[in-house]
Amino acid sequence: MGFAVAQPAAMAPGSSLLPPIVYEREPGAAWAPPPASYRRREPEKTVLHRVVREHLSTFLEEARSADPYGSGYPAFVEKEFERFLDCGLLSRGFYRLRCPACHYEQLLAHSCKGRICPSCWARRAADTAADLVDRVLPDIPYRQFVLTFPWPIRLPLAYDPELLPRMMRAYLQTLFSWMRRRGRALGIRDGRTGAVTFIQRFGSALNLNCRL
Repeated sequence: MGFAVAQPAAMAPGSSLLPPIVYEREPGAAWAPPPASYRRREPEKTVLHRVVREHLSTFLEEARSADPYGSGYPAFVEKEFERFLDCGLLSRGFYRLRCPACHYEQLLAHSCKGRICPSCWARRAADTAADLVDRVLPDIPYRQFVLTFPWPIRLPLAYDPELLPRMMRAYLQTLFSWMRRRGRALGIRDGRTGAVTFIQRFGSALNLNCRL
């Protein structure tokens, strides 16, 4: 996963205060002025869209051939890919936006709001993070924990709808107990614990990897 680093406007490019690595679509993109008008992102020109478009049918057929029951991937996986191929294309549906004052019109293509699409997923992640910061989480320090599971139990976790929530509850109970003990050792007698947990079901290569 990549993390974008936001920097104050007073920090000039090349300053010694900059972090060692800044992830951008292209060098200097974060410092560039915003575009004067909306420009469609044209997902059909990206490498990911071309690969999925050209090889999706082969990808799904090979999964069905390798499956002894002939079912292949779950139906929701195939549906996610199909929705991704339609995302951002004017030919798949659009909104017609019109300014009542100047009568300027703009076409906005429908978005898939799926988990495969980089654009929709980034927007969902940003909206979720902003909502947590603005409305849910108090202004205090936080710590991030990541729990990964060994290979033998990843498949049961992916297919058993009850096993993963039970594992998550056991993990949080153990973590909260450890934090309360740490707090008592530091003189905090009435410390309270809480967590915001996200379940990740696959890795960067779309491999099965359930994590909390």
